[in-house]
Amino acid sequence: MSHARLPLALLILTATAGADPVVAQPGGWGGGWGGPGWGPGDRAYGPARRDVPDSREGKVQVSRFVAEDVAAGTLGHGRIGVSEMPGGSTDPRQSATFEAAVIDQLAKAGYDTATPDPAGGQVAEVRVIHDVVRPEETKRSPVSGETTVGVSNRGSFAGMAIAVDLSKPAKALISTRLMARIRDRVSGKVLWEGRADIVTRDGDARWTEQAIATRLAGALFEDFPTRT
Repeated sequence: MSHARLPLALLILTATAGADPVVAQPGGWGGGWGGPGWGPGDRAYGPARRDVPDSREGKVQVSRFVAEDVAAGTLGHGRIGVSEMPGGSTDPRQSATFEAAVIDQLAKAGYDTATPDPAGGQVAEVRVIHDVVRPEETKRSPVSGETTVGVSNRGSFAGMAIAVDLSKPAKALISTRLMARIRDRVSGKVLWEGRADIVTRDGDARWTEQAIATRLAGALFEDFPTRT
């Protein structure tokens, strides 16, 4: 079995002239020298790095707002078109992916998304924003260590601890925010707006762009338009 992290320890012992032979003590080296033994977990071993998953990974946070003077039944039916919000992504492929996910949710909510009215009805504007929550770890030396020396009434000793860490640096944590607003096409009045955020690990095969778009759009329009 191979291991990404393998702590190794090299102990070098020397005895002064005329000193009694050094004897290994049960429970680790050094028990007979008036000090604690050296064993796994002791500082001399130099604990290997541990990757701790960020608690924010994969979690979605959602905020939604409905205009106070929107009449009942205004949202969730009729024709609606979807377009990119001003200041949105410059990547056409990314915009298309997230807009398609929003269109699916609007259709489930009861809108006619197949035949939008260019002169009336409603329009949903979509914007996607990416931010780096935590940058990628810097490359580091796979081998590190430390030495310890000491003298007792039975001789002198020197110890060297080597930690070998073959794990790869953790990729960056990326925040993706999906923003959407629905407005009346004629008056331009905003009827509803919301945003959904998720944090994912860059390069994680579970979180493709399509998976993120589907997850965010589903959370954003859950129980639309009743939940605010």
